[in-house]
Amino acid sequence: MKLLKPIDITPDEMGEDIAKIIPGTEPPLHVSNTAPPVSRIPIHQDSDSPRIIPVCEPTLTGKEKDYLMECIDTNWISSAGRFITEFENAFANKCHCQHGIACSNGTVAIHLALAALGIGAGDEVIIPTFTMIATINAVAYTGATPVLVDSEPKTWNMDINQVADKISSKTKVIIPVHTYGHAVDMDPLMELADKHGICVIEDAAEAHGGEYKNRRVGSLGHGATFSFYANKNITTGEGGMVTTNHAELAKLCRNLRDHAFSEERHFWHKYLGYNYRMTNLQAAVGLAQTEALDDMVAARRRNAKLYTDMLADVAGIITPPEAHYCKNTYWMYGVLVNDEFGMSRDELRRFLASEGIETRTFFIPMHFQPIYYQAFKGQRYHVAENLCRRGFYYPSASSLTQNEIRYITSATKRASAINP
Repeated sequence: MKLLKPIDITPDEMGEDIAKIIPGTEPPLHVSNTAPPVSRIPIHQDSDSPRIIPVCEPTLTGKEKDYLMECIDTNWISSAGRFITEFENAFANKCHCQHGIACSNGTVAIHLALAALGIGAGDEVIIPTFTMIATINAVAYTGATPVLVDSEPKTWNMDINQVADKISSKTKVIIPVHTYGHAVDMDPLMELADKHGICVIEDAAEAHGGEYKNRRVGSLGHGATFSFYANKNITTGEGGMVTTNHAELAKLCRNLRDHAFSEERHFWHKYLGYNYRMTNLQAAVGLAQTEALDDMVAARRRNAKLYTDMLADVAGIITPPEAHYCKNTYWMYGVLVNDEFGMSRDELRRFLASEGIETRTFFIPMHFQPIYYQAFKGQRYHVAENLCRRGFYYPSASSLTQNEIRYITSATKRASAINP
């Protein structure tokens, strides 16, 4: 049996300067005797046990259980049932969109949108290099060529000026990513895309409920895609959604996600379809979560303000941006660690891990990923690289308590005091 082999290249083999940018290995987490107790204790743990503050966790405090029990009681557990349609309609409404197409996860949502647009070999799709790998993978699934642009330092989102420079006769789609919940400056991007006849598909996996100039993320491009993974603002466990105001795009996405069955007769297929369906069970959870979306976003924004206030006097910690045109959802509360802090980002993460605080580094740019390294070898994107070298995010769940944030920021200050 011959199995697929990995692209095995180490950071050191990419070069000494690149190796300094790539994050180190994950620090071991230690349970803490001093972390504040909370009500949402794992089932195997009592409230007096030492604990870890996770980097994120779902908040399931609405009608999730009631809706799931209805699915079980009525036997509607697969990809049909009332919750599919109700979830699609409710979430599309939250995005100020006419159409929502639920699917099995956020990655396939991007692929579904691109497939419906007919994107394939010979086409180019512009994306930021600073993103989660799902964005570029979905482009690769179509056979199209991903074209990378750098981030802008103020918002950490794609640099629209660089987008203009990368447009060619082969460019068919631009995918702006609303990084960590902060909306891309969409008006100039849409003007640029319309000028060249290019479609824009928002990757809004991290920005449920976000706003741009009082308009909801998910309604700003020709279409948008969302993820409902367990760490997102709202979740279905796994799941995704395409939103759009374009009826024909919605109709085709809906058809392609279900093997592209024909309306003429069953088992008759005119397109290459996919099994990208969501189950009624997942949609039941998604509907309950959507009902609480505004509260979830408000909680994250309150937590972000508390973090920012408590970190304001910590030299070397750069708190996350919020441009005047944007309502940041703070999917993750990310910071940059500059030299003034006294220790590196990785050293701070190790210290926090020893205190029972889980964190995550920022994305490793796509041009440094082993699987894509040869395709982009020699290309450098300095803002994205700086974000990768200095950035990480704190625990960011909607259910995070004020005591937990005080504990986390206090630990950060104690780390800073180690190297005054």
